[in-house]
Amino acid sequence: MSADEPWGGPLAGVRVIDFTRVLAGPAASLALADMGAEVFKIEPPGTGDETRTFPPTRDGESHYYLAVNRGKKSIVVDLKSEDGLALVRDLAAKCDVLVENYRPGVMDRLGLGYEAMKAINPRLIYCSISGYGQTGPLKDRPSFDIVLQAMSGALSMNGEPDGLPTKLGIPLGDLVGGINGPIGILSALYERERTGVGRHIDVSLMDGLIGMLGYIAQLAFFNGTDPSRVGSQHPNLVPYGIFPAREGSIVVACLTPGFWSRICRSIERPELTEDPRYDTLEKRRDARAEVNAIVSAFTERHSVDELVAIFTAHEVPHAPILGVSEALAQPQAVEREMVVETQHKTLGPIPIVNRPIRFTDAQQAVPTAPPVLGEHTDSILEDVLDLSPERIAQLRRAGVVA
Repeated sequence: MSADEPWGGPLAGVRVIDFTRVLAGPAASLALADMGAEVFKIEPPGTGDETRTFPPTRDGESHYYLAVNRGKKSIVVDLKSEDGLALVRDLAAKCDVLVENYRPGVMDRLGLGYEAMKAINPRLIYCSISGYGQTGPLKDRPSFDIVLQAMSGALSMNGEPDGLPTKLGIPLGDLVGGINGPIGILSALYERERTGVGRHIDVSLMDGLIGMLGYIAQLAFFNGTDPSRVGSQHPNLVPYGIFPAREGSIVVACLTPGFWSRICRSIERPELTEDPRYDTLEKRRDARAEVNAIVSAFTERHSVDELVAIFTAHEVPHAPILGVSEALAQPQAVEREMVVETQHKTLGPIPIVNRPIRFTDAQQAVPTAPPVLGEHTDSILEDVLDLSPERIAQLRRAGVVA
């Protein structure tokens, strides 16, 4: 590789056969593609991944599909045909990783379960992502993001104290699969360097959200009761949350005694730092309404821009509440190149969110655009499986590939 040639990424040379759909699974294979893996997305004839039809669409391309399929290659194969199953088995034999997020048992019924694929390729790392995992009384239940938020306890503590629980705005119940799946896969790839054999990874989305409860779970263990909803505030830290401005609002967060003294100086009440009513975390928590009222009395007299300047000068953790478009266009995101332009086969140049992980000593190329349905079918069959043009044409006529 020449000095000016973009680096492929740490997973360059790793091949992934991707049987994922909708969000949890595609988010996992997206992370692998971002790191340089060659991801072969297997899609059924007709509409392909269901999210290709999710509105809104532009020129037949869905915003939803575009969001989680950058950097991948699409191959359309009919898994209901024996020839189609034979093709994907041959492809799996040449891959390092398989990712799937069907309900438990579906891949086995197709003859593509872990034991069958292990017999073909003992080095294959096989990652199954499902709502409740491969075991347990709920394993066969369908699951969606809001269901997982409810079952994990996360939904119960999100929302205002006097209202109904509120779903998280980001579909974290699904996206946790995009975090834990790659962690398991990368760990297994590392292990395979020593053992020479692959492994089956069982990723439960509910397990993932329960794991993210963190100190909230420990609080329940300590107190023996469920944490109550506190809206945008923190159950134990005060002041912490959203405060009114002259027009709009602003986030202020106090995590340590040092930050409390900075807040007191910034709101022109330095004497509160040593006030015996508020001089510990526990006292401020118990006097939550009083402390919040003191901070609000200051913030509501100033604009958001004025407050940003004041809190910045005093090194107080704070943030204006940005809309999505504003967040994508802010200088920090621009400097970090979190939005880049790539060339889509039918849409032409389009903006996409860039990889969230960077490597300081090398520069990866801009991710390739999410593929149109079947965009790479012929090239994968020809370049990876070494099929002749005549054989590919025959498979196409038979409806095995598209």
